[in-house]
Amino acid sequence: MKKLFIPIIVLLTLSLGACSGTESANTSNASDTTKETITYESETGPVEVPDEPKRIVALTNGPNVLSLDGNIVGIDQWTKNNPLFQEKLEGVEVVSEENLEKILELEPDLIIAGAQTKNIDKLNEMAPTVVYTWGKLDYLAQQMEIGKLLNKEKEANEWVENFKDRASKIGEQIKDKIGEDATVSVIESGNKEFYVFGDNYARGTEILYQAMGLNMPEKVKEMALESGVHTFSTELLPEFAGDYIILSRDPEKENSFLETETWKNIPAVQNDHVYAIDTKASTYSDPITLEYLLEFFEKSFLTN
Repeated sequence: MKKLFIPIIVLLTLSLGACSGTESANTSNASDTTKETITYESETGPVEVPDEPKRIVALTNGPNVLSLDGNIVGIDQWTKNNPLFQEKLEGVEVVSEENLEKILELEPDLIIAGAQTKNIDKLNEMAPTVVYTWGKLDYLAQQMEIGKLLNKEKEANEWVENFKDRASKIGEQIKDKIGEDATVSVIESGNKEFYVFGDNYARGTEILYQAMGLNMPEKVKEMALESGVHTFSTELLPEFAGDYIILSRDPEKENSFLETETWKNIPAVQNDHVYAIDTKASTYSDPITLEYLLEFFEKSFLTN
């Protein structure tokens, strides 16, 4: 009897252990499954998205995703051409909503698009698609939303708080140097016209006017603060020029206006108070761009 009893006990023990192991594995798998997605509250309603997306197609907001080390497999042409992102986007495919086959080939697990993007319904069939309306969120809130989307809200919030603090302190130093009443204009040269910007149109405007609290000229307030941007002709340059000018220009384009008397006679030009930024590297308001411009403004205003 004893010889028969011992194997039975062993078999029972092994059987129970196997069941326990299977139950544990099933529990683990169920737990893993519950952690595979999160519900993101988008502006169009809740969307189930991967908790750690591995293959992101960013038709918009690619720079925000890059700043949080999101793995992008498809990007829009405009972002790919930006010199600040070229190294990070090496090997990443350029895509658009017009070429759905190419997006499908990339096997995305998350797509980020703009409210104006075409074929959103078809994009949704490929992967969870989250839509943002340009300008609906300010530059800091937008970064925090991307943080929520990528399940990196803590990292996004920490950057926002840190950036606001640093930019504010640098702004105080700049005001101490140039004077509390000094004005700053952000002007961009086009092919045949110029643009002057309000306080939320990239080119560093969010930093200068919102984070630092620097002043814009009254003419700029009148024409560009509400609309965001105002177009004007060469002869009106003096009217929109502040005591300091941030000049956004493409060095590869024709900039003959720099040799005109209209430009040369502007006080900010005569006082060497013009700081030029590369348009291609300044048209976003993501953390990578903002950090680049914050360092540029600090050096330009405080060391010149």
